[in-house]
Amino acid sequence: MTAQHTPVDVVCLGESMVTFLPSQPGRLADVPSFDRGIGGAESNVACALAAAGHRTRWVSRVGADGFGDHLVETVASYGVDTSAVQRDPHRPTGVYFRTADDRDTDHHEVVYYRAGSAASAMSPATMRREDLWSGRVLHLSGITAALSPGCLDLTRHLTERSDGRPYVSFDVNHRPGLWRDAAGAGVLLELARGADLVFVGEDEAEAAWGVRGAGAIREALPEPSVLVVKRGAAGVTVFSADGLAPDATDTVTTVPALLVDVVAPVGAGDAFAAGYLSAAIRGLPVRERARHGHLMAAAALTVHGDLAAPPSRTRADRLAALDDSAWETLRVGPGWTAAPEQEVCTP
Repeated sequence: MTAQHTPVDVVCLGESMVTFLPSQPGRLADVPSFDRGIGGAESNVACALAAAGHRTRWVSRVGADGFGDHLVETVASYGVDTSAVQRDPHRPTGVYFRTADDRDTDHHEVVYYRAGSAASAMSPATMRREDLWSGRVLHLSGITAALSPGCLDLTRHLTERSDGRPYVSFDVNHRPGLWRDAAGAGVLLELARGADLVFVGEDEAEAAWGVRGAGAIREALPEPSVLVVKRGAAGVTVFSADGLAPDATDTVTTVPALLVDVVAPVGAGDAFAAGYLSAAIRGLPVRERARHGHLMAAAALTVHGDLAAPPSRTRADRLAALDDSAWETLRVGPGWTAAPEQEVCTP
């Protein structure tokens, strides 16, 4: 019997795994114990959007095991609809272990146990269109395409331009270690060209496609109506052709990032996508969309895990509406989303 779904704002499709976080810094070989969490780019977006007051649905597959129970229950606890998550009695839920060191250091280690996972069995044959097309926006990432041939077929199917499909948001999320060969970079470019909204980091575009600079990235990706190029601490550049003729000139908007006392960089990209989508769903202008992305990313950057409580919508709206001078001097640190507004630091 097929479940009937209430329409939601955003459907997020992708694998989530149980994450084991070390109890202390050091090599995985030396860490004595781990704390359990969850990790997954698309479920991170769904959780952040739900925490910001939107109706979201996470679609995936997990094993019929305790780790699958933990994933579904934890994601649901954020207010995300998990009714479309399938349980696979024959394949396990993926797990991974990582060190406490930041990803950018030489000492960082990540070990994945996801080969043959329940989520790797996602394909056009196993996933229901009524689940995936049940939102105003369908959010995908390039990670899913790398998991298996079936997952790649599914992602290709969902990024095909067809009548009646939802607005497709695609985060490139280039992960070289997931691809079996160099062809993955070309696949990601193909998939991004089929989306309506694309998020890509300037650094990952150069690594994947040998393309340097926001303008060159737009030349490589002319098809999406909106392209968001993330430029790290420098902010983002948004190319927007919403509502324009196919041959019209883009509107180009550059929005600096705010200053952040970073605790850990994990989850910031997913949080940015959630903040941008939240503001876009609400019909805010491009500058405010990017600023909401920065604010949600700042919430993630100032905690240790993948997920952080976002600022209230009222506070985020006030901060996103600051004049340019006030925005560029805004600085936030750990605990800022819960602190009284006057305690948000401005040098």
